[in-house]
Amino acid sequence: MKLGVIYALALGAHPTVAFEFPKLPTFFKPQSTTAPVGSFIDDKKQELLEAVSYTGNGKTASTETQARVVSIVREIEKVAPVPDTLLTDPVEAKRLDGTWFLQYTSPSEVGDVGNADDDWKAVAASEDGAVEIRQFTAKGTVSAAGVTVDTSNRSTKQIFDVEKNIVSNEVNLDFGKVTVKGPFRRSENVSNRAIVAFKDLELELNGGIKLSLGWVFSLIKSLKGTDVGGWLETTYLGEDMRIGRGNKGTMFVLTRDPDAVKP
Repeated sequence: MKLGVIYALALGAHPTVAFEFPKLPTFFKPQSTTAPVGSFIDDKKQELLEAVSYTGNGKTASTETQARVVSIVREIEKVAPVPDTLLTDPVEAKRLDGTWFLQYTSPSEVGDVGNADDDWKAVAASEDGAVEIRQFTAKGTVSAAGVTVDTSNRSTKQIFDVEKNIVSNEVNLDFGKVTVKGPFRRSENVSNRAIVAFKDLELELNGGIKLSLGWVFSLIKSLKGTDVGGWLETTYLGEDMRIGRGNKGTMFVLTRDPDAVKP
């Protein structure tokens, strides 16, 4: 409310007073000390990309670097949380669609960092006993229903097909490409959590030979009694960056640009 109007309201109780305080020039208005949210997020994302660079997808990150990354991630997540309608609103879900490049993995907690009361915590982590929640503390790797792949200094993609409700992970190795994929559904416990049932495992060798190893997941299903492989929560989603948490406590940083991070 302008200062002149405030005076007018204050003096309005005395009808004999006709004086109105003159309007102040705009250059007298106090400047905001709070940076716009968009600018803050952009700065933090750049800081995050610099922090995860030269870590081999997190494989060679020191404890200090891990703690710094988790701290930056929490700042981003708190200021710009994803909407509850991420997996139900077609417009919001479309932002998740397509190819993302994995740039960093690490535990969600590093010492005391990431363990505060207002930090991210997995709610109903086991999804009523269907999902394994044993903490996975390895760095620079991904795991899908017991199949673990080293992603350090590897081109690793995560692809969401929102229309078909399918997610896939692709890792390029020295001898070829490994792909795991399966359908996903929205969790009833956490709105931004996608529960994945991995069904396909393919190995494409450099010579062009393709091996279908989906029977591995079929075997796991027969042993576990369920085909649910795990879940992934998207905790931040921008046009060029996505941050996620997994059922084993792993934190992921992904980008649209494969070269956004220095290897």
